[in-house]
Amino acid sequence: MPDTKAARSDARATTDAASRASAAGAMKHRFRDDIYFRSIIDTVPDAMIVIDETGHILAFSHAAEKMFGYDSDELIGENVNTLMPSPDRERHDGYLERYRETGEARIIGKGRVTSARRRDGVTFPIDLSIGEAEVEGARVFTGFIRDLTERAETTKRLHVLQAELAHVARISQMGTLATSIAHELNQPLAAITNYVDAASSLLAQRGDSEASNVRQALALCADEVIRAGDIIRHLREFIRHGETERVHARIGHVIEEAIALALADGAGTGVALSVRFDEAAEDVLADRVQIQQVLVNLLRNATEAMADTRSKTIEIMTRATDDQMTEVVVADSGPGLEPRIARRLFQPFETTKPSGMGLGLSICHTIVDAHGGRIWAEPSPIGGTAFHFTLPRFETQEGS
Repeated sequence: MPDTKAARSDARATTDAASRASAAGAMKHRFRDDIYFRSIIDTVPDAMIVIDETGHILAFSHAAEKMFGYDSDELIGENVNTLMPSPDRERHDGYLERYRETGEARIIGKGRVTSARRRDGVTFPIDLSIGEAEVEGARVFTGFIRDLTERAETTKRLHVLQAELAHVARISQMGTLATSIAHELNQPLAAITNYVDAASSLLAQRGDSEASNVRQALALCADEVIRAGDIIRHLREFIRHGETERVHARIGHVIEEAIALALADGAGTGVALSVRFDEAAEDVLADRVQIQQVLVNLLRNATEAMADTRSKTIEIMTRATDDQMTEVVVADSGPGLEPRIARRLFQPFETTKPSGMGLGLSICHTIVDAHGGRIWAEPSPIGGTAFHFTLPRFETQEGS
């Protein structure tokens, strides 16, 4: 009896699969042959792609052809993951299957900033919106895609102005801080000088009766040194960033958004990007915006380091470590680090850029350290430098 039930179940599955395949084939011809439909999608200014519920392309607009570098005839019937970088390329079929089984929409009906892949392999940032419809009993999905590379130029100019204003504000704050430090340290340093001079005079006399006075003067000198150190310490605490607010975050989403931000100004032109995520390392405890700042800094440093190299490659990966941490690696194929710079890499004012201030990696170090992780650099297996940093993993409490 169980074998009979299994056979019937297999037969139904085969019939359903055949029915879906037949419907998909009919749908493909419908979209290809419908002149009215073709006239609509070819006049839509955004790139427009229609896929069936298995992810195969039914329609590919003229705007999409220009954006991705493919002719529609080359892609009709192909899997839409051809247009995706890793890891979405490998995961997309699973996303569709999960949606068919659960009905849980994660992207459909919502706009999302992500990345796409052109025919030449270049990855670029996009704004993706997906809609769902049922046509002649078959479910189809329509994606509208905007290339953020060009649109970001206007935004970039605004950001440059904002950055310049912020830079002026920081310079003013640094000037005020320097004045305050000079004022606060002036008196204790003057006192130290006077006590040292007095001690020197007393020692020059070499009188035993004066030994106690010498010790007293040196003790007072030490007290003033301690006071000067306290002033510096309080000032450092004053300018330090506030406490980091760490919450549950998905590191894959943080990385994807950081990639889109880092490539939005066209800095990633000609760069081959590879991403590999470890599912066991996905959940982290972090301030999402601050970690994006770290990633954007590392990605931009990588693209700048490869400016004069012929082959430009960036590899990003995550992995779970044995000490309940998530390790993130950003590797490039650039020229690597000079030994002199490598030794002082995360210290302020160390830079290889002619116009850089040398604060970017120092800020990255501060952010990662505040998260309870660490950051370091090693030679990259693809020829340049690999930056590693760790974050604490977020562990869900079962039964809570």
